[in-house]
Amino acid sequence: MRRYGDNNRMGIEGKVAVVTGAGSGIGRGASIVFAREGAKVVVTDLADMAGGPETVRLIKEAGGDATFVPCDVTKESEVEAMVAKTVELYGSLDFAYNNAGVGPDGVRIPMEPIVDSSTERWLKHVDVNLTGVYLCLKYEMRQMAAQGKGAIVICSSAQAFRQIPGFAGYGATKTGLTALTKVAAVEGAPLGIRVNCVCPGPIRNTMLSDNITSVVEGMADRMVEGVPLKRWGDPQDDMGEAVLWLCSDAASFITGAILPVDGGLAI
Repeated sequence: MRRYGDNNRMGIEGKVAVVTGAGSGIGRGASIVFAREGAKVVVTDLADMAGGPETVRLIKEAGGDATFVPCDVTKESEVEAMVAKTVELYGSLDFAYNNAGVGPDGVRIPMEPIVDSSTERWLKHVDVNLTGVYLCLKYEMRQMAAQGKGAIVICSSAQAFRQIPGFAGYGATKTGLTALTKVAAVEGAPLGIRVNCVCPGPIRNTMLSDNITSVVEGMADRMVEGVPLKRWGDPQDDMGEAVLWLCSDAASFITGAILPVDGGLAI
């Protein structure tokens, strides 16, 4: 496992990180990168998702420290309990990556125009993507404020810059997260809390990308057509590294940033 060095110049080793939606894809990639640098990682996902314990297994097999704590981010009581459990297990909460989200992938949620769309599915996007992050911020920031320091990263999307037909709920909520990031950054600064946002482009090995490319012919090629770097991003080497850097001491003067991690798609 590659590391940045024994001098821990990134300020990650021995710290505690929470990653939501960590049972697969980008959340799993970030969890592995945090653990590689010596952080103790609380892996969270829905209780009925087998991926959370699998992420923990992968981390422990590589010599890291991780614990699975089930959490539905749409339920305030579960979010509050998850943060409390993190502190009970490891004594603090230093970093949080609020990654859990849903979007149209043609399997779990259809891609549909507004005029034909389901209000129930619209509200699902709002509940998970927007309210879920708000609830996580609420309790993460309370704990970090009590400690006097912390760093949080929110996962938005490249769709915050470029909207796509059939993705109204996803686009609206992911764009909303950029505003929420800035509000949290302004409020968090006097408390010693930094809050930033990553906007991934096409990332391989996520449920969204795997599903959408399996049901829409030619989608795998179409998704990278507009990417100047002409490739898919990687959940660990691209997204995980960006999240780690934003949480690290190397980014100690950065807050409120909206960082595209998209191979230039936002250009």
